[in-house]
Amino acid sequence: MWQDSTNAYGASSSSQPTYYQQPAAEPLQFYGGAVDPNAYMYPGSRPSLDGHVPPQGSISDSPSFGGSIQSQGGWWTAFGTGGIEGEPPLLQELGINFSHIQAKTLTVLNPFQQVDTRIMDDADLAGPFIFIVCFGISLLFSGKPNFGYIYGVGLLGAASIYTLLNLMSARGIDAYRTASVLGYCLLPMVGVSAINIIVDLDVTFGYVVTIISILWCTYAASGIFVTVLQLTEQRLLVAYPIGLLYGCFALLTVFSGNVAGKS
Repeated sequence: MWQDSTNAYGASSSSQPTYYQQPAAEPLQFYGGAVDPNAYMYPGSRPSLDGHVPPQGSISDSPSFGGSIQSQGGWWTAFGTGGIEGEPPLLQELGINFSHIQAKTLTVLNPFQQVDTRIMDDADLAGPFIFIVCFGISLLFSGKPNFGYIYGVGLLGAASIYTLLNLMSARGIDAYRTASVLGYCLLPMVGVSAINIIVDLDVTFGYVVTIISILWCTYAASGIFVTVLQLTEQRLLVAYPIGLLYGCFALLTVFSGNVAGKS
């Protein structure tokens, strides 16, 4: 028995050892046409992607998607949408809507018309910023560089009106809309400052025009505030501090502050 086992081991050691050889496997075919795609489905997979995978990793036959982002044109195309479908204009994304600015400007220019209750749903500062810049430039051309006073009086006045309106109204209003209404209603005062470039307003004619502009600005602003906040019975209380604010702007428009320069 020992000899048989020895001979067996000896025979095996003298002969060439044989190893187990695996049969040659077929190469892996990830995208073979014979493979059933439903056989490898797992829960949560998206069947909408089935049949859209390009064969053998090629992307040349992949489906193309619409919507070109390359537009032809000059430098002004930077302010557009580049041809992207459904993309709003750049100015609209920045909160600058010229149709809304025009509607609010016409409301101020005609204060006797009925004010829309939803006029301040889109409270923007683009229009007020334009009016304030025009007001400051007009004063600069008339020899009254009062930019610091304009910003100071406007900021203090807007904060005061905002506080008073929230104390008087149960609905309340935010500072953004308060500044927007006060800025839009400054438009008549901008016209007076433009007149001051040609005509000196420190005379009787200037006083009359300035008083009319103060009443105009006050009536327009108070009308918008009482309509939005539903304070119809308290319009005089709302108009009084607003009139004081626009009176300060009128003083900056009429008087230059150079008393020694007057002869």
